[in-house]
Amino acid sequence: MSNPALNRFGRQAGGFPPPTAGELQGMYDQPAYTGPRTAARYMTLDDVVQRTAAMLGTILLAGAVAWFALPDNLFLPALIISAMGGLGLGLYMSFTMKVKAPTALLYSVFEGVLLGAISHVFEQRFHGIVIQAVTGTAMVAGGMLFVYKIGAIRVTPKLTRIIVGATIGAFGLMIVNLVAHLFSSDGLGLRSGGPVAIGFSLLCIVIAAFNLVLDFDMIERGIRQGAPQQLAWYAAFGLTVTLVWLYIEILRLLGYARQ
Repeated sequence: MSNPALNRFGRQAGGFPPPTAGELQGMYDQPAYTGPRTAARYMTLDDVVQRTAAMLGTILLAGAVAWFALPDNLFLPALIISAMGGLGLGLYMSFTMKVKAPTALLYSVFEGVLLGAISHVFEQRFHGIVIQAVTGTAMVAGGMLFVYKIGAIRVTPKLTRIIVGATIGAFGLMIVNLVAHLFSSDGLGLRSGGPVAIGFSLLCIVIAAFNLVLDFDMIERGIRQGAPQQLAWYAAFGLTVTLVWLYIEILRLLGYARQ
């Protein structure tokens, strides 16, 4: 049985004369319909990878400049200014989620100067430690990506709450330890190089590694749910923050081991 709707359309069309050869050629020359054109575009994995690479590349460049160009008497001022600038800009982008190319790359400059100054000091004291820290960071990041992709770690709401709570707790202890330094040279002992400091750095490395899993899951869900392209900078920012934290904690841990 034929479709009655198509039959009705055919009967209505029967009252019109057939098109001429010129009209057919004009219809043929018309461009194909490609759907409505919109300026918005969805976020892709390539977007996140490119923006993360841009941020990490900026960090490496700024770090190299700080390492080789800064005189020794300017290392401490540069470290303080870059730490305060990176912290302030990072908190602004985290809470507002307004991450664009200028702010993300400016944050990378601050972090690059900070890491360059810190790495230079560690390298002068412990030769070869920076390469070891970079290698360790890459291995931990690659390992966490692998276990995430094979499904060995599933990001559940409970796991997310645990990781977020542990992260807040670790940073809270860092602040308390910093305040305690005003009254004692060792503070709480979290950065003094003893057993407590080693244990705290190991704990921070574990927490940072699991934060990478949250970052991977956020990126994957954003792509799957059709997040706008603008969020690619935010995803790259989150991933960069975690990698920087992971590198610093591995660098500290290696420094404790060298002592």
